[in-house]
Amino acid sequence: MIQRRQFLQSSAAVALGSALSGVHAQAPVTLRFHTFMAPTSNVWTLMLKPWMEKVEKDAGGRIRFEAYPAMQMGGTPPQLYDQARDGVVDIVWTLPGYMPGRFVRGEVFELPFMMSEAGATSRAYWEYIQTQAPDEFKDTKVLALHVHGRGSFHTTQPIRTVSDLKGMKLRAPSRLITRQLSTYGAVPVGMPLPGIPDALSKGTIQGVATAWDVVPSVKVHELTKFSTDFADDVPGFYTGTFVMAMNRSKYESLPPDLKKVIDANSGIETSAQFGTITQSSDAIGRKAVADRGNTIHTISKADAQEFIRLAGPVKEEWVADMNKRGYDGERLLQTAKSLIAKYSKS
Repeated sequence: MIQRRQFLQSSAAVALGSALSGVHAQAPVTLRFHTFMAPTSNVWTLMLKPWMEKVEKDAGGRIRFEAYPAMQMGGTPPQLYDQARDGVVDIVWTLPGYMPGRFVRGEVFELPFMMSEAGATSRAYWEYIQTQAPDEFKDTKVLALHVHGRGSFHTTQPIRTVSDLKGMKLRAPSRLITRQLSTYGAVPVGMPLPGIPDALSKGTIQGVATAWDVVPSVKVHELTKFSTDFADDVPGFYTGTFVMAMNRSKYESLPPDLKKVIDANSGIETSAQFGTITQSSDAIGRKAVADRGNTIHTISKADAQEFIRLAGPVKEEWVADMNKRGYDGERLLQTAKSLIAKYSKS
């Protein structure tokens, strides 16, 4: 009788342990998502938040996000990538351009007059990094790589020709765009997006180079009076590159089925989707500018030729810089161009 009782107690303990183990295995995984974008921005409301909601749904509730826009977990925008690398947070969305000289091969997509459509260029960017610079983001698990729509000017004084830019202090989002603005005679001022409203209101800068979609989120339309872009038959004046990166150890700690959920919401298709969303959101920013009564000027293909000519040395300098770093700069440039053409056709 005693032996039978001990056997039943032992069996019950094993069963309870197995049940608790099963509950533990099914426990939700919490992922902390951090970015500099405001919670009211188009990027947050139309792209990042829906992405998190889809991952949670696909995971059947076993992945839950703690979302922290506007640098709510501390630090500065240039520190975001390292926060993901070091496990301070689990996933970040940021600009490699906030860390000048660090992700240099991927910079090729920020060169002037390279792209026209953000979805196609985002596909090209993803494939380029996988094939030409697979170690560029080796410290993290990269989930998406994309670009925004065609860059534009938003200023306190009108811009119609290159000469109008001479001496104008403009916010520049990255190293290459800083160099590009310099070729036009402007005075580029580097700063992350959240610094724009204060700089414009204080007169530290007289305008910004940015995408239309982010204009409302940093009140650019309220602090400037003029916007300038290029005609649709002119390649984009510039674009910015973005990375969504995950802490590698956190990814590896996920059970196989949850890894599959992350994988299914990552990669070239997600990158293209992000690019398309950002460019589609340009219409929202453009409407905000128009509704404010600001002047919008479009530079024609003929008038754009001087902008294109003067930006030529930026590409040459980038190629030379890559060569000095031990890469074949011309091959990287031509590869990026061919990938953009490939996906633009498809």
